[in-house]
Amino acid sequence: MTTITDPPKGDFRLSMLLYDTRFRSLTLQVIAAIALALVLAYLYHNLATNLAEAGLNISFGFLSNPSGYDINQTLIDYNSQSSNLRAAMVGILNTLLVAFLACITATVFGVIAGVLRLSNNWLVRKLMAVYVEIFRNIPVLIWIIIIFTIMTAVLPSPSAFRGENSESSMLLNLFAFTNRGVYVPGPYFTRGFAGESAILNWVLVIAVLVGSLLATRAVTARANRIQEQTGKRPVTVWTNLAIWLVPIIALCLILGLAWDVPELKGFNFAGGIKVGGPLIALWFALSIYTGAFIAENVRAGIQAVSKGQTEAASALGLRPNRTMSLVILPQALRVIIPPLISQYLNITKNSSLAIAVGYADITATLGGITLNQTGRAIECVLLLMLFYLIISLLISAGMNVYNNAIKLKER
Repeated sequence: MTTITDPPKGDFRLSMLLYDTRFRSLTLQVIAAIALALVLAYLYHNLATNLAEAGLNISFGFLSNPSGYDINQTLIDYNSQSSNLRAAMVGILNTLLVAFLACITATVFGVIAGVLRLSNNWLVRKLMAVYVEIFRNIPVLIWIIIIFTIMTAVLPSPSAFRGENSESSMLLNLFAFTNRGVYVPGPYFTRGFAGESAILNWVLVIAVLVGSLLATRAVTARANRIQEQTGKRPVTVWTNLAIWLVPIIALCLILGLAWDVPELKGFNFAGGIKVGGPLIALWFALSIYTGAFIAENVRAGIQAVSKGQTEAASALGLRPNRTMSLVILPQALRVIIPPLISQYLNITKNSSLAIAVGYADITATLGGITLNQTGRAIECVLLLMLFYLIISLLISAGMNVYNNAIKLKER
């Protein structure tokens, strides 16, 4: 007796779209897509009708108009006569800057706190538990305001650095910590490209660093192949160090690297690079707040690794710190990375709270001052949504690529 697993083939009938399992799922998907398209079309028609009745229309021509306002910290040239588009670009770069810095420092804080939460030392373990519970259970906006308030109240004003008998002095005559921000020496090149083409100097620096990265990866891959074939691994530390240092030092000497040291002129410091107080407050608050969540992810990832791995590493003579860095953490990354992606996305979106301390991110520029001055609320909000959507998708895509690279490969 035979069993027929597939339905018999015959003439196609419309009823098969609903009752035949071969077509039912596809039919439901098509119906759902059509319904969604109709809803979106209705919403767009309703929006266009209401705008027409109010005498409004969707236009992005306001982006070319002068912005008419100043921004206290910029990564590119900007003044009050620059366009609204230029102001939006400044806001985008400021958002990316604080998000990038916060992602790095939050990861460092989170990994350290997560590892120490499993320490054999009772005091260290409890201190890390207090850090996690305090910082992750208080809204990040409150931490931003607290840190900014402490900075402005504790650090001296620039006028305190004036005169020989000044109340404050610069650290190593290079760094000035004030209630307006931190002033640090700024690098520049005395040779090479100048003017508007000066950015090409930094492009060359980045290109050299990328080349050094690829070269060190090639050296490491060659050492791995030799180790697999002979069982002995060649020493690559000095080779990689030379690959990193020699090209970049040579390029800096060719371009004439110099440093612009900040100096007190009038009522404020001039020269160097100013890291404003709002940026520091936002950066540090996002780091310690998100670091508390990352610490829990790290702790969970480490505990997900079998204890047999630790025992095997100890049997081979590895010290606890080497066991953690070489055996436990690489395996725990497979558990840590997926929730870590969400934390990076939260940092990027929480950076919109910068407006609370006057940091000019994209929400403060395009979604704040520009929106209020032009009255183009729909256009500004749409652009804001598009920006955060693109950045979030790029972060997710990049981290997913890394996650796929470290996941277990089944044979």
